[in-house]
Amino acid sequence: MKPIVLDTGPLVALLNRRDAFHGWVRDVLDDVEPPVFTCEPVIGEACFLLRNVRGGPDAVLDLVEREIVRIDFHLDAELAPVRTLMKKFASIPMSLADACVVRMTELEPRSLVMTLDDDFRIYRRNRRQLIPMITPT
Repeated sequence: MKPIVLDTGPLVALLNRRDAFHGWVRDVLDDVEPPVFTCEPVIGEACFLLRNVRGGPDAVLDLVEREIVRIDFHLDAELAPVRTLMKKFASIPMSLADACVVRMTELEPRSLVMTLDDDFRIYRRNRRQLIPMITPT
């Protein structure tokens, strides 16, 4: 199985039963062997977006603690390429979390991004390459 890089939207949907994509995310992740990978900015966004969901932020951190979601990305080591991506896609604009996710796919070319964000159809890795994605149809 190819490594899965998890964007904020699916992480939030997984932990919020009222989210329209909750069932889709559960179905996809039921067929994936943990861990899935992400970055700290995605974790931060998810905690913020789930702040009004009972136990939401703690559930995000629990997934990391249990190594279902793994953070293997170090922004300090990848700052220059992340900054370059954010400048290149400033007109969209590209968030720090999105830039880190794109950079993660550059570092692991076999990976797939699981996202609900249509901006990943615009973003490119390694300047011109489409980013392989898992998205709802």
